[in-house]
Amino acid sequence: MISAAPAFGLNLPDYPWEAMAPYVATAGKHPGGAVNLSIGTPVDPTPQLVREALAAASDAHGYPTVHGTEALRQAVVDWFAARRGVPGLDPRDVMPTVGSKELVAWLPFLLGLGSGDVVVRPTVAYPTYDIGAMLAGATAVAADDLDELDAATRARVRLIWINSPGNPTGSVRDIESLRRIVAQAREIGAVVASDECYAELGWGEWDVQRGGEAVPSILDPRVTGGSTDGLLCVYSLSKQSNLAGYRAAFVAGDSAIMANLVNSRKHAGMIVPFPVQEAMRVALGDAGHVLAQKDLYRGRRERILPALEAFGLSIHESKAGLYLWSTAGEATWDTVARFAELGIVVGPGVFYGDAGNGFIRVALTGSDERIDAAVERLNTGR
Repeated sequence: MISAAPAFGLNLPDYPWEAMAPYVATAGKHPGGAVNLSIGTPVDPTPQLVREALAAASDAHGYPTVHGTEALRQAVVDWFAARRGVPGLDPRDVMPTVGSKELVAWLPFLLGLGSGDVVVRPTVAYPTYDIGAMLAGATAVAADDLDELDAATRARVRLIWINSPGNPTGSVRDIESLRRIVAQAREIGAVVASDECYAELGWGEWDVQRGGEAVPSILDPRVTGGSTDGLLCVYSLSKQSNLAGYRAAFVAGDSAIMANLVNSRKHAGMIVPFPVQEAMRVALGDAGHVLAQKDLYRGRRERILPALEAFGLSIHESKAGLYLWSTAGEATWDTVARFAELGIVVGPGVFYGDAGNGFIRVALTGSDERIDAAVERLNTGR
């Protein structure tokens, strides 16, 4: 008798966005077509200077380096100093990654975490933080402050994810909040990894171009006390430079951790292609296209936010980033369905943890024409 073949593959939950299919279908029946504001994928063109840099580097016949070219790492260091208030980083403590999601998913494993270890992630959070813990065999726990944990759980914390500005909430941690989480982590010997990919997209009090403060980084000297020990900053160019298709991101921070990450990734062949490294280098050196893109998003935000409120939604947090975290005071899927009837697709808050129930995430990543169509439908209710 032939025994059944063993099962292969990882036992991960189904990808949540598959549940959106019926709502996408409903929205698609609208006479004016669907307005998809559910996923934060850029819709505007990749800047020409970045595309030219990619093309100029296309004769990439040799293997690229895992650690990244010296020129790219220096560009990251210069960007941190000029744009994030983080001077004096060592280029050795910087490394490009294949998008930021890849690093989020694999960091617990690359840090050597496993059974019995706890990964803390925000209460309302991007699902990949949980997936990363699962891939390493660790346990994910939702908390925004370590004081929310019991003593036994707190003692097992090895990695703390923070996300500021947050996806989906758009919340921002100020300097004092960052200092607190760093102090808590250092007290127990845990690593803090800060996912900061929306940092250039602050609004209101965090809108630098309108007189606000810059969103602070975990590597800001006011936070670190002069030492990056136990700290990692993760950043992506997908949002600020429309480079989602390039998979262009980087990580910087603790010298010892970074050296180990570089070595491990060499063994695993986790390498950013050389043309993409060159595109990143050029993008990081040009602030003009970032500010122009932010102006587009600001205008879209200023048009759709009041339309959402007029439709009966309350906007929470949403101080930075590409999303409006909203609630109509009803179950998430009821709101999603009502929007679909108007031909508008929005993100269900339940995808981001139990605390997201009752909320939806509305992305600003629609063209001006599609944003205006959504505004008209919200204002007229049809």
